[in-house]
Amino acid sequence: MKARDFLAFDLGAESGRAILGQLENDKLQLRLIHRFPNKTILLENHLHWNIYYLFEEIRTVLQKCQQEEFNPISLGVDTWGVDFCLLDAKGNILTLPYCYRDKSFPRAMEKYFQNFSADELYSLTGIQFLPFNSLFQLYAYLDENPELLKLADKFLFTPDLINYLLTGKKATELTIASTSQLLSPFSRKWQPELLERMGISPAILPEINQPGTVLGNVSGWLVAEGLPDILVIQVASHDTASAVAAAPGRGDDWLYISSGTWSLVGVELEEPVVSTASFAANFTNESGVRQTIRFLKNVTGLWPLQQCRKIWSRQIDWTYEQLVELARNSEPFQFFIDPDAPEFLQPENMVEAIISFVAQTRQKSQKDMGIIARAILESLAFKYRLVVEELKAITGRQFRKIHIIGGGSRNNLLNQFTAEATGLTVYAGPDEATSAGNILVQALALGELDSWPRIREIVRQSFEIKEFQPQNPALWDKHYADFLEIMARSRK
Repeated sequence: MKARDFLAFDLGAESGRAILGQLENDKLQLRLIHRFPNKTILLENHLHWNIYYLFEEIRTVLQKCQQEEFNPISLGVDTWGVDFCLLDAKGNILTLPYCYRDKSFPRAMEKYFQNFSADELYSLTGIQFLPFNSLFQLYAYLDENPELLKLADKFLFTPDLINYLLTGKKATELTIASTSQLLSPFSRKWQPELLERMGISPAILPEINQPGTVLGNVSGWLVAEGLPDILVIQVASHDTASAVAAAPGRGDDWLYISSGTWSLVGVELEEPVVSTASFAANFTNESGVRQTIRFLKNVTGLWPLQQCRKIWSRQIDWTYEQLVELARNSEPFQFFIDPDAPEFLQPENMVEAIISFVAQTRQKSQKDMGIIARAILESLAFKYRLVVEELKAITGRQFRKIHIIGGGSRNNLLNQFTAEATGLTVYAGPDEATSAGNILVQALALGELDSWPRIREIVRQSFEIKEFQPQNPALWDKHYADFLEIMARSRK
């Protein structure tokens, strides 16, 4: 196979990356060519993403490709889910997208369910109830800024908006659209009645394309400004969908954890599961590549540790590696948290929020950094076990392996804790699964690969996968009961 270069923009909540991928002889090599922090800005008490800043960073990368003679034949953009932007009839951006951590969304979700049935909403969409789902964000607009909705002509998710700025084309893609709670998991089409009943015109909903759709070339005005004239492809533009596409699993006895700021714990299915049990457990049915369903639950991932690091780094600039080493050498099982407790969604001080949670759940107070870091990782591993047990019960499947993919797969201590807590073999890697999936979908779209299964074959051939086996499952079983007790106390 002749060497081909592709460019992936992987935009996460904490940072954005541009990855150059070279595919040659069934091997994929990735090269980081640019990294930049993502930034939220506070405007009139609302938290927004600075989409113009993100676009400028992308333009910087594309100019760098010209200057340094990188020659990608296409590019693809993936981002986090749910957040969106509204355009007017002339294609102007009406306002910066809300950040999903904006504090108005829990109130909007509560108000929504005062007027509409939760059971019916789940039966129509199969999506778990999270306060930042796009549906509830739209309800927040109705409550706080209805005039914007009257001006809105089109609704575009974050990767769609980047693609629009690059090409002038207004369209969405199935995997990102499926995060919105506006889509049927059965037909993979919009549910216009969900907007109509709120008094919003469903005409704002864009066309839905399949992952791997060639959107078009970079707009002429950008080429005139020094950007390369390359193709823009709608990859699996929800970052988790791209990561799962590159999960190196075989058969049907494995599940995945896409590990990062969030942890997405789930299994790939051929059909959605929308049942009383999945509703009670708050599982979601998001679309994947080749019309699969990502049946999963969102778990707050490394976010608490990331936010604690910010607090601790006010004195000393602690690296994640240093904090993990402190955790490794600290006393185990000193206390537990529920990573998904609402007080951890957007606290002003995560360390204080954890100390307060410990006090409220009648556990021994701890302020040592290593103990707090270890407790976060232990609690996260136990939360994984809880979700795995729910997956077994709802799907009827038996699992022997967990594939941990994404940036969190570099955390070997968490990987080992996950094996201990679940009793399953853990395979970690690739850490750049999202970028690998993004690039390999581009290659498939352009005929460089002949089938979807080839994506996972190439991943297995291209990246190191580390194995972790449980060493002391009986000890972890004992403390799992303690974790469940703390979970029960936190709900009272």
